[in-house]
Amino acid sequence: MIRSELIQKISEENPHLFRRDIERIVNTVFEEIIDAMARGDRVELRGFGAFSVKKRDARTGRNPRTGESVEVEEKHVPFFKTGKLLRDRLNGEA
Repeated sequence: MIRSELIQKISEENPHLFRRDIERIVNTVFEEIIDAMARGDRVELRGFGAFSVKKRDARTGRNPRTGESVEVEEKHVPFFKTGKLLRDRLNGEA
């Protein structure tokens, strides 16, 4: 599902809301999650999962094409851990 499909689904289930308001709400939620993660905060949505940022240390990598060693800088990457409810539904237990 992509953002526009999510907005469409919410719009269909809530005909009393204007589409532009739903778009604003969805965009605000995503922006707040992104801003929190950019600050290094953890974002938890109960039953769904938790978004966090993990730090990957600098390391020596390898160029797969040439086999040459290259230095890979330290970086921060997004990480998502599923919540119990989501995990259970995916495995047909709920």
